[in-house]
Amino acid sequence: MGLFKKKINEFPTPYTVSAAAKNGAVETRLSMLVMGLGNIAHKQVVKGLLFLAAEIAWLVFMVTNGFHCLAMLPSLGSVEQEEVWNEALQIYEYTQGDNSVLILLYGVATIMVTLLMVYLWREAVKSAYYVECMDKAGKHVNTFTEDLKTLLHDNIHRLLMTPSLTFIFGLTVLPLIFMICMAFTNYSKIGNHLVLFDWVGLDNFKALFDSSSILGSTFWSVLIWTLVWAFFATFTNYIFGMILALVINRKDTRAKGFWRFCFVLSCAVPSFVSLLIMRTMLQPNGAVNVLLRNLELIGVDSSLPFFTDPMWARVTVIVINIWVGVPYTLLQLTGVLQNIPEELYEAARVDGANVLQIFTKITLPYMLYITTPYLIATFTGNVNNFNIIYLLSGGDPVTNLASTAGSTDLLVTWLYKLTIDKQYYNIGAVIGILTFIILAVGALLTYRNSKSYKEEGGF
Repeated sequence: MGLFKKKINEFPTPYTVSAAAKNGAVETRLSMLVMGLGNIAHKQVVKGLLFLAAEIAWLVFMVTNGFHCLAMLPSLGSVEQEEVWNEALQIYEYTQGDNSVLILLYGVATIMVTLLMVYLWREAVKSAYYVECMDKAGKHVNTFTEDLKTLLHDNIHRLLMTPSLTFIFGLTVLPLIFMICMAFTNYSKIGNHLVLFDWVGLDNFKALFDSSSILGSTFWSVLIWTLVWAFFATFTNYIFGMILALVINRKDTRAKGFWRFCFVLSCAVPSFVSLLIMRTMLQPNGAVNVLLRNLELIGVDSSLPFFTDPMWARVTVIVINIWVGVPYTLLQLTGVLQNIPEELYEAARVDGANVLQIFTKITLPYMLYITTPYLIATFTGNVNNFNIIYLLSGGDPVTNLASTAGSTDLLVTWLYKLTIDKQYYNIGAVIGILTFIILAVGALLTYRNSKSYKEEGGF
């Protein structure tokens, strides 16, 4: 009974903001207004001063710049740059106007800094309540030096995660939120909205989904080709890689290491070099067409339209992707095959199973079970496979001059052209958001309905 009471007394108190507001002393409640006050009152002077310095720095930032950035965010600016004639100097001078890009960026950054400040405020209040409880219980309250030492033991996760999270939020999350916000503006070359632009709500999404417009019809055709490309690029590599892995991994195959070396040798050459060489070789006057002419397999003045005919171009990029990607699949599946227990095969042979039955009942299910996450990741990578399309065909051929995309353009290469070449940043942002939604939903649904997820540990 005494041990039971002891365990109840040692059960940790919930050090939350609500508990601090309800049960905390005056100095703890005042910490909600003056961060660090509770820590200072309970002899954690340095820690309390750091919380207070963070609050003062945020208030100074908000007064000098932050509130102005938030106030400008709804309008994104309205003052245009003006040209003024200077009589004294006899030259034209330009008055600085608003820049919507900077207003949007600074506004988003201010919101993120404020959210960070809210997190620090919660930590300050919880810390004040914690030291109050420790002090009232007569327990030792850590000094600042002792708190630093805990970063190497109990709180080492904070020490290791803080730098990485800082870079993730600064270099990944902030640009992503900025891009998402851009999708709801008219930031584009159309109407000369590159310096000053406005919020337009869902107009960009409506324009992209309108199949009767050039932009909408282009989106649907590019989306369909992107999914077709990703399907064939993923499963052709997987099937051919599986066949090679099975053939090389047989007991009767000699010099297994040599054959693997022959196929994997192409991995030693950077893929962009291989793709540029193949692009040069498949040009109308490239090595392949010249060789075919010399062998009199095609006419002297003719050439195979590898990148000039839409169907030829699509088949060409898929075939070359097989040549580039099969060695990687071969390596993946070789490792899987070598880890299948031999006892399964021996038991199947004893039961009278033939080669086809062994493959369909043991080898293939095992490989699919292990490699389903790899297939999902490969499909996602092929949807965003910028290099192979851009370096091989550049998205060409363009059959509709009114369109901004070619016959082999994927969503990612079309996005690149819209933003870099056409400066339609708003539409590019919408395409980026839609690509993320399609891939995220598809990957999650596929994985959650696979045996790799449902029967984890089944093999």
